[in-house]
Amino acid sequence: MSHDSIPAGDSPFQHEATARDQAPQFVLPLVVRIERAAPPARTDALETAARAVLTMLGDERSLGDGEWAEAMRDWQDARIRKVVRRARGAEWRRAEALPGITVTGKAAEVRVFPPVPLDGWPKELAKLQVSGTDLDDPEPPVEADGSAPVLWLNPDLDMSAGKTMAQAGHGAQLAWWELSDEDRAAWRDAGFPLAVRTADPARWPELTTSGLPLVRDAGFTEIAPGSCTVVADHPALR
Repeated sequence: MSHDSIPAGDSPFQHEATARDQAPQFVLPLVVRIERAAPPARTDALETAARAVLTMLGDERSLGDGEWAEAMRDWQDARIRKVVRRARGAEWRRAEALPGITVTGKAAEVRVFPPVPLDGWPKELAKLQVSGTDLDDPEPPVEADGSAPVLWLNPDLDMSAGKTMAQAGHGAQLAWWELSDEDRAAWRDAGFPLAVRTADPARWPELTTSGLPLVRDAGFTEIAPGSCTVVADHPALR
């Protein structure tokens, strides 16, 4: 199935049953490095996770006849699931030894792996904790630069950092699918610049009805099914 555009009613994130549920289900694993002494700032981790998803989508190994292409196609033809786990010390070193891509932010490090079956995680990753990804911003993030893509978070939802990292990844992926090949290449060549910010409550309704890509969560964890979590505001899509 081509994902240059997603047919209405066939959102890979909506909670209603669709044909996607009949396909074998895969998950995109993301591991964030959280050392006790020096955890990353929350916004840095969110932005790095979103860039990690884009890096995987744009990697030559994910495309055409690449070594990860079949797994990527299988994953994108089913529900688009992402799970974020945390690692430190030896756990992180073991995760780094598996095939994948490590993306770094200001201080954050996130490793993304090719999709795996929902119940077929590599043992090195299956042991890692999903909980404990609570992160804070020591200082409020600066105002987003409107000339670069912004992933706007729903101001009314309270999600863990791990859950929010997955949602930011969903938003980045929807934007990627909507872009032309030329715009994708330009974004990739620039290193996938983006910001993740919580929307102003007064502006959120306008964002959700703007026609920009909108993530509606399937509601498997933390929040109610159908919740709008992220609006992907890419300049080329305005």
